Amino acid sequence: MNGSKVKNTIGFIVCLLILAVLAYFMFFEDKGVRRGIKGIPEPVQTEASGGTSFSKAGYDVNIEYKYSYEIEALVVHTHKYGGTGLGDQLSPLDLGLAWGKVAEYNDKIDFHWSQGNRWLNWETDSYNDIAVIGGENEVMRQASNNHIIPADTSVKRKVMKIRAGDRVRLTGYLVNVNAEKPNGTTFWWNSSTSRDDTGAHACEVFYVTKVEVDNN
Repeated sequence: MNGSKVKNTIGFIVCLLILAVLAYFMFFEDKGVRRGIKGIPEPVQTEASGGTSFSKAGYDVNIEYKYSYEIEALVVHTHKYGGTGLGDQLSPLDLGLAWGKVAEYNDKIDFHWSQGNRWLNWETDSYNDIAVIGGENEVMRQASNNHIIPADTSVKRKVMKIRAGDRVRLTGYLVNVNAEKPNGTTFWWNSSTSRDDTGAHACEVFYVTKVEVDNN
């Protein structure tokens, strides 16, 4: 075998190893564990003002603070996004978070949590399973999908390590995002500011400035 073939073979093997590692982190390590935690309180939000601006993915991005926001929660599901579009560049991670009775009974009720396309979904084998929580409306009121926008690289490193089963305390702001390219292309995201809404536009767009994680 000549030298060029050896180099090509080694390069191919290295590429396979890199792809295998990436697949592990994206599809296996994120699964975490299912558990329940009792006594997690409601999220707290208070009116805020101000914001921040920067350039990203060819856009001039303006982030407007709507409410300061602190949530202690059980992570019930995570989903990473790695695209080149502005949404994925701003928010590389969605967190499915629960509190109250949903967090308490998460290990007793199989919610079949799932995430994709920036949605958090759940279903149960029987609606009788969720009677102890107060029914469907209470499940949706005590769980939320959060588009996480890390405030800096340190915050990003921490949030990207979060797994299902972690108990987290996240601090920052619920925000509206408005962005525009020089060619006139626009992008916007408006955060939900209520725990009672459902469906499209009911996710929290969460600019996170502080992260605390308890995975014990």
